[in-house]
Amino acid sequence: MARTDSTGSTWRYRWVHRQNERRRREFRSADKAWRRRDDELRRLRTLAEEFQGSAAAGAGLALELAPDEVVFWVLPAAQLVEVRHTTVLPAPDLTVAPAAAPPRPRRPDGVRVADAGMAVITNRRLVLLGGRGRRDWAYGRMTGLAHDPHAPVTFMQVLDRRRTSGLMLPADVAADFRFKLTLAFADAIEQRGAVLDQLDEAIAEHAQLKPFRPQIATPAQAQPFAFVPGGRRTVAVAAGIALLVPAALLDTDPADRTGSEVAVAATPAPTFVAPPVALPAAQAKAPPAASKPRRGTTAPTPTPARERLCGAPANPMGYDFCGGERIRRPAVEVCDWFDCVPEFWAGRGHLVQCDDGSVSLTGGRRDACAGHDGVRRTVWR
Repeated sequence: MARTDSTGSTWRYRWVHRQNERRRREFRSADKAWRRRDDELRRLRTLAEEFQGSAAAGAGLALELAPDEVVFWVLPAAQLVEVRHTTVLPAPDLTVAPAAAPPRPRRPDGVRVADAGMAVITNRRLVLLGGRGRRDWAYGRMTGLAHDPHAPVTFMQVLDRRRTSGLMLPADVAADFRFKLTLAFADAIEQRGAVLDQLDEAIAEHAQLKPFRPQIATPAQAQPFAFVPGGRRTVAVAAGIALLVPAALLDTDPADRTGSEVAVAATPAPTFVAPPVALPAAQAKAPPAASKPRRGTTAPTPTPARERLCGAPANPMGYDFCGGERIRRPAVEVCDWFDCVPEFWAGRGHLVQCDDGSVSLTGGRRDACAGHDGVRRTVWR
């Protein structure tokens, strides 16, 4: 037997079931994404702490190591690329934040493949043992280093070489290669501790973003519009139509019938010329009377001041589009009042409205409102 409230209706319980299912689904998705990134950060932290090289790892390689040189990593498949045009790369840094997604397996424009072979990372240099010879990039002579964000390519500049060159690797190992190259460079300049501190800070910041388990909806929280098919949007459209239709009816003039005017004009009326009549001076100087207003028109009335929401839907959280403070941790009931995108709680940013009207938690990121026509404006509180 269906459960009902005091009025005998079941729509409140159907609304509760839908809300709780949606909240649980979004929480599970957000929690899964959070745990995946947390595991990756902790994996990088462990690797950075235990990253050690070995001179024995270079055995069998066509590479002569210096007395204090050790091999950190060997990658069998790599391609040497060269940039056709002149460019200036930023100085090497120690940024080790994990990428949100692996780069696409593509070669950037203006880059040609010059050779292919085995890439070797040591504590002193990066080496490519190619079919046409060997190419070295010594850390001590490196003046520029840049990782292409959209392709698995790393560009480098050194003092003794004019042309910018680099390595293109398989897309699935590009992230590991970049991280280990950064660790090797940090070791060369004795800054391994700075990398560990950076990872510790990233782990601490990520821990603060752990999603909270949503509250359970109750029948008392069901809004009246939940009973209407289509919910809040249907009510808003109906209210808009209710306001526009009377205005459209008032703006039409039933006395303005073009057909009647044409019919009257088609029949010539008898001509009558009235004799001139002298008017009194006072009456002649009187200003003309104001014309009567046309039937069906109304005088404009001042628009009442709107509530300080600037177009945002009414909500108990006080979120609006006017300005204030960015929202990075919205209330758990935000999706009851705003139209949230799928996997809303998996977002990592501040609250924004997308161009299609939905809201997303990806503000400030490069992929904000991806698939929803881009960002329209920020949601404030």
